[in-house]
Amino acid sequence: MMLQVIGVSAQAANFIEGRDYLKVAGIPEAQQPVLREFFSYNCPHCYRKDPAVEALTKALGKQVEFTRTPVAGGRAAWVFSQKAYFLAQQFKLTEVSHKPLFERIQKAPFRSDVELKDFFVGLGIEAGVVEKALASADLTLALSNYDTLAQLAEIKGVPSLLVNGKYLIRDHGQSTEEMAQLVRFLSGK
Repeated sequence: MMLQVIGVSAQAANFIEGRDYLKVAGIPEAQQPVLREFFSYNCPHCYRKDPAVEALTKALGKQVEFTRTPVAGGRAAWVFSQKAYFLAQQFKLTEVSHKPLFERIQKAPFRSDVELKDFFVGLGIEAGVVEKALASADLTLALSNYDTLAQLAEIKGVPSLLVNGKYLIRDHGQSTEEMAQLVRFLSGK
């Protein structure tokens, strides 16, 4: 058992700021440790990296809270992805809708609130309930919050992983276990 602890400590000592992660002004996190993924359903790279992110969260288990933040990056078309994520959260369908949203948007991005409504009606939500959520002040606030979080975290591209609101991981194609070790290291800083 002692050898495993020493091995992890030795590995942690090899993580270097600037190479493996960047410290950013960041965002306050209500819970720690937390791993936050900034992403967009419109982003092909996010789509390709999603299985690796899921493997990472599985490797971390309950040790680190995982959350996502959708970004628009100034792209009007990507705002529909933010709205889709908001709706999924509102209707407690995030887990059920995540892959279908990625697949749908990668084939044909949403171009209107009507298309968003139709997607969620297809998941069993009543049309009027979806329309009400799309017209809500909560949606407007959530979109603003998503963009503010991305700005404060100094997100310049997606997907991006942020630990405890202040450590931006630099992805160099590390293995799942190497990434998990880095997240554990940063979550303890």
